[in-house]
Amino acid sequence: MTPSSSVFIPVILAGGKGERFWPLSRKQRPKQFLSLDGSGVSLLQATAQRLLPLAGGWENLWVITAAPIAEGVLAQLPSLPKENCLVEPEGKDTAPAVAWASLAIAQRYGEDAIIGFFPADHWIKDQAAYEQTLAAAIAYAREEDAIVTLGIKPHGPATGYGYIEQGVLQREMGNLPVYQVTRFTEKPDRATAQAFVDSGKFSWNSGMFIFRAGVVLGEFANHAPQLLTALKAHGAAAYPTLKKKSIDYVLMEKTQLASVLPANFGWDDLGDWNALERLFPEAEANVDLGNHVNLHSQGCIVYASDEDQVIATIGLKDVVIVREGNVTLVVPKDQTQDIKGLLKQLQSQPQYENLL
Repeated sequence: MTPSSSVFIPVILAGGKGERFWPLSRKQRPKQFLSLDGSGVSLLQATAQRLLPLAGGWENLWVITAAPIAEGVLAQLPSLPKENCLVEPEGKDTAPAVAWASLAIAQRYGEDAIIGFFPADHWIKDQAAYEQTLAAAIAYAREEDAIVTLGIKPHGPATGYGYIEQGVLQREMGNLPVYQVTRFTEKPDRATAQAFVDSGKFSWNSGMFIFRAGVVLGEFANHAPQLLTALKAHGAAAYPTLKKKSIDYVLMEKTQLASVLPANFGWDDLGDWNALERLFPEAEANVDLGNHVNLHSQGCIVYASDEDQVIATIGLKDVVIVREGNVTLVVPKDQTQDIKGLLKQLQSQPQYENLL
């Protein structure tokens, strides 16, 4: 069958490590391979299942991932055609990933193909609203020379996200407004974030993008010609020569074609163990994912991967406890960002190599 130029090709970005979910997340089992909601379905598998109805089947779904976990990706997604899995020899952030995948898709489907990029480790609550939002973004990208980003309606002054300021209303697609992007702001301080939220003109940057292949390749040619030329000439072999840069820095902060579609389908980027409280808001004293015997402990997140193991606590408050194999992590909820620092300490001690 000849590929249609109007087909939608979703690309799952599945190269991340998810280190802040250690010790459950490891080198060969990154966050996207985990099931954190008790369903038994991994984040990667859930992302693929969400996108399949819009892609029209596995033949139009793509994944770009890192060499050390490529076999794991194919094992998790056995219906994915192997030629639809691009394997980066080393991680160079999202700009090279988007450029390389866009080149490969344009070559197979033509430059009018609509491409979407989606992180593998996000959680979405409302599938119907998700599909409606994506359908609007796809229709807009089909009709306009635009790079559409999905903005998330903020529900608080979070400082861990980038923010997108919406400018003039460009048009409505499927009863959803699409705005010109005025600016991107990386992770503001709390006062600035509060001002952004109060203004009603800002969205969180979800890291999800939709565009025609030819449009994004033209913008790479304008703003990152060396990156595009290297990938055109050498593909994956160019990676050792490429700089590690994000798509936001290389393209989105510079292009004049950025549009934002504010989305409200229930979204979480599951940044660290604290996200489990948002996945299980009905939890009362503690979030218990495992056998937890508790006396007077409150506000704790307790996870054990082995159902035969028991975690007993007395009088703890606001603590994360994770038991995985031969490792136990105990950390205050407000210090989970320091897990990355702990992993660096483990990396410097060879006797802990098997724990990474």
